[in-house]
Amino acid sequence: PLTRIEGHLKIKVSVENGIVVDAQSAGEMFRGWEIILKGRSPLDAPAITQRICGVCPQSHGNASVLCLDDALGVKPPPNGRIIRNLLLGSNFIQSHILHFYQLSALDYVDITAILDYKGSDPKLVKIRDWVKSDLESGEASAGAPFLPRYEGDYIQDHETNIQSIANYVKALEIRRKAHEMLCIWGGKIPHVQTLFPGGVSVRPTVDNIAAFKSRLAEIQAFIDNVYIPNVLAVAKAYPDWFGIGKGVGNFLAYGGFPLDDNKKLLMTPGEYIEGSLGDFDSGEITEHVKYSKYSSGSALHPSSGETTPDAHKSGAYSWIKAPRYKGKVVEGGPLARTFVAYLKGTNSDLTALVDGALAELGAGADALISTLGRHAARALETKIVADNMQKWADELVPGESVHNEFKIPRSGSGMGLTDAPRGILGHWINIENYKIANYQAVVPTTWNGGPRDDSGNMGPFEQALIGTPVADPENPIEVGRVIRSFDPCLACAIHIIDNGKEISQFKINN
Repeated sequence: PLTRIEGHLKIKVSVENGIVVDAQSAGEMFRGWEIILKGRSPLDAPAITQRICGVCPQSHGNASVLCLDDALGVKPPPNGRIIRNLLLGSNFIQSHILHFYQLSALDYVDITAILDYKGSDPKLVKIRDWVKSDLESGEASAGAPFLPRYEGDYIQDHETNIQSIANYVKALEIRRKAHEMLCIWGGKIPHVQTLFPGGVSVRPTVDNIAAFKSRLAEIQAFIDNVYIPNVLAVAKAYPDWFGIGKGVGNFLAYGGFPLDDNKKLLMTPGEYIEGSLGDFDSGEITEHVKYSKYSSGSALHPSSGETTPDAHKSGAYSWIKAPRYKGKVVEGGPLARTFVAYLKGTNSDLTALVDGALAELGAGADALISTLGRHAARALETKIVADNMQKWADELVPGESVHNEFKIPRSGSGMGLTDAPRGILGHWINIENYKIANYQAVVPTTWNGGPRDDSGNMGPFEQALIGTPVADPENPIEVGRVIRSFDPCLACAIHIIDNGKEISQFKINN
């Protein structure tokens, strides 16, 4: 299923005395996109790579055209650069809002609180009746996505629950608006049609700029007045979760959203490794495969990477490779981007937002490195992106060029690095005889959800789970909270092992 987001990620945890003591993150599906691309025209790459993911296809399209820009020696003119940013930004917005409301909120919000709803909102009345009917029916999957659920320590405050459920519904409408913004510049979603080397194929007009800005203004109001306050309300209800799911504590950001032709970016590239802040070096990326189901060489840079599947490889437990940076396990994503930029002080607007949120929560900067810190960083980042998109839309000049000419070389290579909603995303291409000789994509959930590396070091998902309290192994809601905070672009089948005995299996839909 090329355009489906649901893959197969198995999380296996061992619980002793109510605490996770071991974890494995295992991708269970081989996809082989790199193999599919071999022998094709380089111009096919932006369209094909968007099929990697149905939630954030534009991110792959963006990485692919950046890769081709590099290989072909071409840059987009200002209009082309801005429209690419507007496409990527719209994708960030819809993905982040989807993640909190449709994928994560119900780990905290008590959906059964709707049973006591006495108001007249027709949408909430329908949800109340739906939940009531499903509880009475006793059917195991009748109420998806609301029921069945794990039992656990859900929010107790009735008004917070009801308002969050109402916001869940409103978020669906807002996400549709973000998709409409994508369609204005991309033609359709998923899988936009207007990206290609040297720019884009859609021209700005007074009408499409106005249509874009009107939708964006509505979304900005939702972010400011609903999304961010909602995330902070949940955070206040669960202060302990600022100490759970911390993970490896190393962060990497490629950066994203070019602001000019001189590599100035809205999102700051950089590294935070073992307590030291530094600059990002793309030459330090490698992929390990000792515990991955590939017979390819290990610890290779993606520019010379290999994809040779080996389903029966001894000791391997995942179809996901284990990317490393400077030989270290690193986390990517909104938390990584926010933490690096905050420490570097490169974005005063972001610094003010983070300081304000931490003050409201009565927490220090170290609280960001946690399960709820990931949610907070994602919400604040959404505002930063949306606010800048209004500025970028005003910079478009109708009638000016949107692309520059290019030629496909007989041979060449290129690299396209960007930050996607879920984390760091890189595409690498080698061209021979005008065709793709090799193509490698290292995606966000590969970085965060990969297995152990050649030295036996756990991946970010795995490390974040260690020490997580599990009150009831039959209802491992805590495991779901930690994993979902990363926003994995997969479905997770979770196996719970208590004192060496597997007692049940669970599935988390993402």
